Amino acid sequence: MELVFLGAGVGSISGFFGIGGGTILVPLLLLLGYAIKEAIGISVLQMVFSSIYGSYLNNKKGSLDVPMVLTIGVGGFFGALLSGMITSIFDDKTLEIIFLLFVSFALLRMFFKTKQNIAAKQVNRVVLFVIGLVIGAISISIGVGGSLVLVPILVGFLHVELKKAISAGLFFVVFSSISGFISHSLSGHIDFETGIIIGFASLAGVYIGILLKERVDTLLQKKLLVGFYLLIVIYLIQRIFF
Repeated sequence: MELVFLGAGVGSISGFFGIGGGTILVPLLLLLGYAIKEAIGISVLQMVFSSIYGSYLNNKKGSLDVPMVLTIGVGGFFGALLSGMITSIFDDKTLEIIFLLFVSFALLRMFFKTKQNIAAKQVNRVVLFVIGLVIGAISISIGVGGSLVLVPILVGFLHVELKKAISAGLFFVVFSSISGFISHSLSGHIDFETGIIIGFASLAGVYIGILLKERVDTLLQKKLLVGFYLLIVIYLIQRIFF
């Protein structure tokens, strides 16, 4: 039951913020006593469930721009194939520090004021593929889907509207998490029983989170997203350095 409630909570956050869920699931699993590499593997499996179902719901509601993120997603798929090898190379503390830097970047980027009413930039497909490749390789290696960094890039640099960026971020996780699942399975990092329980439980949470996302004001949603990142950063600093 503990894992069921954990999955439902993570799913709600995943749907609302457009993230795979690993950003909150990995620290919670660490808190429950799991080793970092085991927590990363469970998180990757959970993300497969939440990202596919969440993207289906976003597409039904018309907030998912598939062509915009497809090239980035394909890059993320190939990048994430390297994740199992990358995770095996680094020790536990190094992985936790990389996780902290990843979240800190996303937090700092969200503090920059985004210009309003500007058309989204058109970016070369090769550049989008490389962005996806790098984000997929690094993010899945630490158990997050990549939308944690992709959403600030879409909003801050490409001027994509926040709600569409969040939907795009979750769709990106479909590619990176499936690829990451293959890579981490081959590397022996996944506790399948725990991951499947949390994954199925997260589906109900994703549904609730997406409903809330569509009803909440964009400015409030951004403030909540910044607050969410800040809590994760504080927890990781306390865990790693104190």
